[in-house]
Amino acid sequence: QLQASGGGSVQPGGTLRLSCTASGFTLSDYATGWFRQAPGKEREFVARIRPGASRSYYSESVKGRFTISRDNAKNTVYLQMNSLTPEDTALYYCAASVTAWAASQEQYDYWGQGTLVTVSS
Repeated sequence: QLQASGGGSVQPGGTLRLSCTASGFTLSDYATGWFRQAPGKEREFVARIRPGASRSYYSESVKGRFTISRDNAKNTVYLQMNSLTPEDTALYYCAASVTAWAASQEQYDYWGQGTLVTVSS
């Protein structure tokens, strides 16, 4: 089971840190990704990290502003979000995959419930 948390309402330029905590399995053994779905849009990829806290990948829209990381002791993956804009408003989901190089949503096996991020002045 995955539990996503940390969403909230912030002003443009603000920061948030999302957490994705696993129970029942070791998250560092899985590729972990963050996806988001804005109102009226399809769910899209945001960031992912390979098993063991190795390489990470980002969508072009968040590169340089968001950072994905692991805390293996807490069985948690974080998404640090800086310089937020209204375009980042969405429901954010974390997901885990047994496929180390998982890129598409279809390759993810476990999904959290989503946490809402609202960026507005």
